[in-house]
Amino acid sequence: MDIYLKYLLVGLAIALPVGAITVEMTKQGLKNGFFHGWAVGLGGMTIDGFLILALYFGLAAILSLPYVQMPLWIIGAIFLVMLGYDSIKNADKDITLAGEKPTKSFWSTYKNGILVAISPGNLVFWVSVFGTVLTQSYNTTHSGSFVVAAIGIISGIVVHDIGLLLIVATSRKVMSRNMIKWSSIIAGGLLFFFAGYFIYQFVNNLVEFI
Repeated sequence: MDIYLKYLLVGLAIALPVGAITVEMTKQGLKNGFFHGWAVGLGGMTIDGFLILALYFGLAAILSLPYVQMPLWIIGAIFLVMLGYDSIKNADKDITLAGEKPTKSFWSTYKNGILVAISPGNLVFWVSVFGTVLTQSYNTTHSGSFVVAAIGIISGIVVHDIGLLLIVATSRKVMSRNMIKWSSIIAGGLLFFFAGYFIYQFVNNLVEFI
């Protein structure tokens, strides 16, 4: 139980910094309500689950290689630029105010969450975080504790997502269509920012590699 609670707090700490998934989740939550924001989170956690399995079987060692990371960072940057552009371009579309029925399907939003989560640069970032935390658990204990630690981390992410979306759902009730539109534009700008961060990581890796 102590291991679970420890890694639940670790998962919460990992999820707290604003990332691409958080931006997309907030945007969809504002546009279409709690469950659509939650769908993005579920999409992200689906990929997190696969990443944890991959780490268990040794993926972290492969992705830690500089010549593997470099193309992933730059591809991830391109991916986020495309998402950011789409967020700004379609800022005034698919908006449903509180009390209205969303026009966008739950599964469509879920797929958005998966697409953001599988951005190559995002994968490298999360593998580096998960790898450090979970590998330590695996090395210092045993595989059973690794599983408990992984469940704890996922639980922490769930707590973060639900808390965030409750705030978003409450805020949405008092927001106008224009305010939601501008929130989507800001979300697009943040995705551009993360793309810039990925490019920065690419340049750093390139300099070290040379």
